[in-house]
Amino acid sequence: MDNNGEHKNPDKGNHDVQEPSRRKFLVNTGFALGGVVVGGALGGLLGRKSKEPAAPAPAPEAGKPAGPANYNRALMFLTPDQFAIVDAATERIFPKDDNGPGAKELGVAFFIDHQLAGDWGFNAREYMSPPYFKGEKVQGYQGHLKRREMYDIALQEMENYSQSQYQKGFVQLTGEQQDEILKAFEDNAVELGTISPSGFFRVLRSNTLEGVYSDPLYGGNANMDGWRMRNYPGNQMSYTSIIDKDFQTIAPSSLQDHMAAH
Repeated sequence: MDNNGEHKNPDKGNHDVQEPSRRKFLVNTGFALGGVVVGGALGGLLGRKSKEPAAPAPAPEAGKPAGPANYNRALMFLTPDQFAIVDAATERIFPKDDNGPGAKELGVAFFIDHQLAGDWGFNAREYMSPPYFKGEKVQGYQGHLKRREMYDIALQEMENYSQSQYQKGFVQLTGEQQDEILKAFEDNAVELGTISPSGFFRVLRSNTLEGVYSDPLYGGNANMDGWRMRNYPGNQMSYTSIIDKDFQTIAPSSLQDHMAAH
């Protein structure tokens, strides 16, 4: 998956990327995934009930809009409560603004849910055997927890920390309060015994940008709007019809478009 996640570029003639103050929120955080796990047992994961793959996405609160049309999709790994936390957190990392939609409208939480349900969530192609040592950032993840287990633990800890700080769940907090929770994780200000708070934040931020800019085939980048904000053409089969012409903006194309054509 590509972690190229520079910020939005409005399609308004001016191609300079503007960096709104809200979106400067931890924008310089690194992408390294090393040091996520620092030891400890699975705790609450033991005895956890298996999840139904067809769990519905959380229903909108009374008086609030239902959200994007793709919100009627089934969840593949996250519970509705976990989905709501991921949906809110990723929106704070990549919020909607004048340049275009944010993570919520782009379906980033669905992208993350789908990744956790697949090989990436299982660390299927990675060496996961002991002994475990805290590695350098360039060495990547070192530990026994699968990514889906890290998300399980971290989302519960985010909820616990929100309750301890504000006596409310994460999704009930104001945007500024949610930023404080995420900043506390990024700064390792949260006392956790099982995972590294900053390690999880780096994973979450990286996943957010991946969900914004990956092919819609993987669950995010709804309507290819993430690409449209960057004037990115997506997955074109060929450029032969325009290669000898002056530069021009072309409508993006998804892998799904090619699949439907055949």
